[in-house]
Amino acid sequence: MRIRSLGVIDDAVVELSPGFTAVTGETGAGKTMVVTSLGLLLGGRADPGLVRIGSKAAVVEGRITVPGDAAAIVRAEEAGAELDDGALLISRTVSAEGRSRAHLGGRTVPVGLLAELADDLVAVHGQTDQQGLLKAARQRQALDRYAGEAVAAPLEKYGAAYRRLRAVAAELDELTARARERAQEADLLRFGLEEIAAAEPRPDEDIELAAEAERLGHAEALASAATAAHQGLAGNPEDPESVDASTLVGGAHRALEAVRGHDPALAALADRLGEIGILLSDVAGELAGYADDLDADPLRLAAVEERRAALAQLTRKYGEDIARVLVWSERSAARLAELDGDDDRIGELTAEHDGLRSELSGLAQALTDARREAAQRFADAVTAELAELAMPHARVSIDIRQTEDADGIEVDGRTVAFGPTGVDEVELLLVPHPGAQPRPIAKGASGGELSRVMLAVEVVFAGSDPVPTYLFDEVDSGVGGKAAVEVGRRLARLAKSAQVVVVTHLPQVAAFADRHLVVEKTNDGSVTRSGVKAMEGEDRVRELSRMLAGQEDSELARAHAEELLEAARAAADRMAADRLAGEAARR
Repeated sequence: MRIRSLGVIDDAVVELSPGFTAVTGETGAGKTMVVTSLGLLLGGRADPGLVRIGSKAAVVEGRITVPGDAAAIVRAEEAGAELDDGALLISRTVSAEGRSRAHLGGRTVPVGLLAELADDLVAVHGQTDQQGLLKAARQRQALDRYAGEAVAAPLEKYGAAYRRLRAVAAELDELTARARERAQEADLLRFGLEEIAAAEPRPDEDIELAAEAERLGHAEALASAATAAHQGLAGNPEDPESVDASTLVGGAHRALEAVRGHDPALAALADRLGEIGILLSDVAGELAGYADDLDADPLRLAAVEERRAALAQLTRKYGEDIARVLVWSERSAARLAELDGDDDRIGELTAEHDGLRSELSGLAQALTDARREAAQRFADAVTAELAELAMPHARVSIDIRQTEDADGIEVDGRTVAFGPTGVDEVELLLVPHPGAQPRPIAKGASGGELSRVMLAVEVVFAGSDPVPTYLFDEVDSGVGGKAAVEVGRRLARLAKSAQVVVVTHLPQVAAFADRHLVVEKTNDGSVTRSGVKAMEGEDRVRELSRMLAGQEDSELARAHAEELLEAARAAADRMAADRLAGEAARR
């Protein structure tokens, strides 16, 4: 990481080793800023108060190397990030005004994406996390993650059934609460459908009746006009001297027919006159038939108007015309069937609700059984860690219990409360010495004991975490002496399978590190600057001496520091030998 203008750090580069890196320094030198910087890179909250006084912005840049098929790399590439020689570059900028920007693989990304990657990159275990682990919900989460697939599989099934139960219960509540409204809506629809069914309208009937009413209302005028037109075409039998169109056209046709052989053009005109004559005869015949068939019955007109009035009642209520009335009828019939089927739906949902509760009971029982089995292993592992941390008589157990609730589900023969994660309440208990009663860890341990218990929990928990890097921020607070040596030994053992970064004030812990970084602070009278320096050889002995006695040149402190380093190297050699022996035995 490169850190610029963050807190007391002006410009510093932090290079972490693949194994165990210890970060030390005097109080106020900026060790916590290393943790804060990593938090910013992983999507942590941007606090403008972190920006160094006089600077416009704080910048943290990180280069992270993980396998190419790691979930974090896959997610980053999906977001458009590009790798730099297989490494993922992340940067975060926080302005003094509070604005924050994030970049991933050369692309600007939402800060939330960095937080997504954090779960697959780094597990942070600090004093704040210790306080979190004192909460029952956090302890249950830790147990579930430790249990792995044994709990994850039934928990996933339980969660899906629980969400479906919530949805079914909500729909049931809505249907029940709206029963009166649905009944009123159904009555209105039923009345409308019955009214339409009684009228029995036909498609386009209103259009046809309008045309018939128009014709019947003007029957006399229509008959008179048809008769006059017929007489004009075919003649008036009562007036032999009248001249009609058919006679005139017939005469003209005969005149042309007599001479048509002398000129083709005139023959063509004769043919056209013949066609006109035929057409006039057809029209005259139809006019005669129209006049004879025309019904001027006032009773029929009254019946038509009465029917039109009945249809108008429907169009006023249900649509602009009969076509739309029929559409309304079709849709309303479907809606009425839906409403009438709500009672059936309530029955179906009630049956599904009962079935889901029964299914949840079985899944919750399986979940409880898996947690109990994992709890025993988890407690045994933490107890074993405590024995290594100078608490040989301490015992840890996990209490898994349920709260009775008459509206709950049945588990272990009792009706108990249930929620989205099951029915179990999980609590970590400690027996600090033989004869003591198990008590919650927050109440059953002193300050130093609590730090060791929480460190043991964190180490066991971290061993089950799939992330490649673990950051411990002064989780060794309150520990000293032999217990501090064991803390260092445990962290060194964890570092054999993962990258471990520890911010510590204990020389016994720092001595076990593969890489020792010191955050140094100087004061030039106006600006405080901090840098990060790797300690090796004599420099490392001097730093451990300072941590031991507060004096870098104390001969006793130097001797003790060299003794600590030698003990740490010997422990590392033993761990390496044990690992090789274990591999050989497996082969």
